[in-house]
Amino acid sequence: RLIWQGALLVIEGILIFVFAHSDSLVGAIVLMVFFSTVVQSAEGSTYGIVPYINPPVTGSIAGVVGAGGNVGAVCFGLGFRQMDTIKAFYLMGGCVLASGIFTAFISIKGHRGLLWGTDSPEVIAAYKKTGAPATTTLQVPEPDAEVEEEDKA
Repeated sequence: RLIWQGALLVIEGILIFVFAHSDSLVGAIVLMVFFSTVVQSAEGSTYGIVPYINPPVTGSIAGVVGAGGNVGAVCFGLGFRQMDTIKAFYLMGGCVLASGIFTAFISIKGHRGLLWGTDSPEVIAAYKKTGAPATTTLQVPEPDAEVEEEDKA
């Protein structure tokens, strides 16, 4: 998942630089179609990584990820408002390209990163489908006994 995420972000950053130098309307539209496809794929791959961060609070993490996208949109919108268009595209492309490169340094607890670390025994067992199920999968929380007693009262 991390390899796919990094590759998509690098491609996305390159396409931004290429789009910044497009001279024709047809070329710009074709580039925008490819760019949009890569952006949607990168967004999907981001949400594909979210459940592995901390399974019990996946919803909260997904909310933070979504909010981060909105913050990025506002920041780049301000960049395009305050800067020359080509410089704003360079800023955006550089940030996306750097994000793709920095993906190599992501380390998720219990999972091997791209450059270092090892998978936990539970992850290895789940991958090989031998042994007990992985504890990193999402579990439905059991209600507390105190809460059940309060509900009955």
